Order: sequence, then C-alpha cells, then structure tokens
Amino acid sequence: MSPAHLLLALAVVIVWGTNFVIIKLGLGELPPLLFATLRFFFSFFPWIFLIRRPPVAWKLLIATGIFLGFGLFGLLFIAMRADITPGIASLVVQTQAFFTIGLSMLLLSERLRAFQAVGLAFCIAGLVILFAHTDASLTTRGLILTLTGGLSWAIANLVAKRAGKVDMLGFMVWSSLFAVPPLLAASLVFEGPERIAHALASASWLGWSAAIWQGVANTLFGYGAWNWLLARYPAATVSPLSLLVPVFGMLTATLVFAEPLPAWKLQACALLLLGLVVITLWPRLRARLLPARGNA
Repeated sequence: MSPAHLLLALAVVIVWGTNFVIIKLGLGELPPLLFATLRFFFSFFPWIFLIRRPPVAWKLLIATGIFLGFGLFGLLFIAMRADITPGIASLVVQTQAFFTIGLSMLLLSERLRAFQAVGLAFCIAGLVILFAHTDASLTTRGLILTLTGGLSWAIANLVAKRAGKVDMLGFMVWSSLFAVPPLLAASLVFEGPERIAHALASASWLGWSAAIWQGVANTLFGYGAWNWLLARYPAATVSPLSLLVPVFGMLTATLVFAEPLPAWKLQACALLLLGLVVITLWPRLRARLLPARGNA
C-alpha cells in the first residue's frame, strides 16, 4: 500500500475508533434512540438523491437497515448511555467477528477451522474477565446489550454478503433509509414525544455535530474510503487495519474521559484483541510461512 493510501486507511480507522467518544458526547444531549435515528437520517439524507440505488433486492436493504440501525446502533447507544464505557464498547462490539463465524457455521454450513477456534477461545476468555468485573461503569446489562449489537452486526454482515460485490457506499446510504422508521418508532414509544421535542429544541451545536458526524464521517467518508481501498488492494492488506479501531477507541476514551485502565481491563482487552488478531491475520501469516518451510 502506498504511503498516501496507508494514511487514508489510517484516517478511516481513526474516525471509526474515536467515534465512540463522539457517541458519548452526543448521548449527553440526546436520548439514545433519538440519537440513533438522527445518525441514520444524516446517513441517507440528502445523499439518497445523489447516489444511485445499488442493484440489490429491497429485502436486503431493509434487513441491513433494521439490523444495523436498531440492532447495532440502537442497542449500542442505549448501552453507552450509562452501562458501558466508550473504550470497552469499542472493543466488545468487535465480537461481531466471531458471531459472524458462528452464524456462517449455522446458516451457511461453513466449518470451524482450528485457528478460528483458538481465536474464539481467546475472545471468550476476555469476555469472562469483563463479566467477572462488572461495576457501575460496566454493567452486565451494558455488556449484554453491546454483545447483542455485535450479533446484529454479524447478521448484517451476512446480509451484505448475499448482496455480492456492489457499491457499498450506495448500499449503506439506501439501507440507512430503512433504519429510521423502526428507530423513530422505538424512540416515540420508549422516550416519548415530549422528551424528543425537548431534546431537539435544547440540543447544542455539540449534539447536532455528533449526530451529523455519525452519518457523514462514519458512513460517507468511512465506508466510501474503505471500499475505495478494497477495490484497489487485496482484502488481506486492508482489512487487518480495522484491528486498530478498538485501540484508538480505548486511547481516546482514556484521554477525553480519563477512562481508567486497571489490570483486569487490560488483560481482558489483550485477550479479545489477541483473539481478533488470530481470526483475522492467521490465514495470511500461514500463507507466508508455508512457502518458506517448503523452500527450506
């Protein structure tokens, strides 16, 4: 990867990683379900009038909108309101990787490979440590909601996989349209019209900027640039950089909110990251090591 393209990839990773701190700032002014509604509103409007709908079935767009909208971000925002810290959330939500493996085995009859089993074991060990040390800043409710968000993300991954090789930016913009109705309905039911109206009227520039950042920076820039890179380089070159997302998430949470990092939290993070590294990088490392052994 050229230096310029590497910097572009790192810019995307930084945007995605620091986004958890921005989510926390937005939740200080907006109720979680309303905040998620605005996030997806700004993901499709006005871009839906500028970007052509990709040639995929409507049901795939609808399913992606529901699982990414309410399933991932709706639950994640509820959890991050008071039940999980931004740094830990940025890490736990990455469990979508092993949920994707599990669903692929269940629904697509894919076999569990040895390196995947090792990676899953590390991830599970990290989660066990987190569940054993829940407190006021990291509750069992927060962990379950965030893990459920990771599961929803995994389902959305399988839906996107069925869509095939399409313009993923357009796919995200058009699927965002279908995330808004269920999120808005849930906001009206659980947060109420009065709370919604008060939040919209009293939100400062910080709250509105956080909502716009969710839609524009994460969707248009993040997915647009990421898929532009994937179109020019092998996935094995680009995808491993996403492992830096929780690293930036943890660092920015510590810098901005002084999120504590006791030994048990570092141990859990190390195990989760190690599991994700094994799942993501082992096939590439093995491909490099085997030819070397053959030459020897």
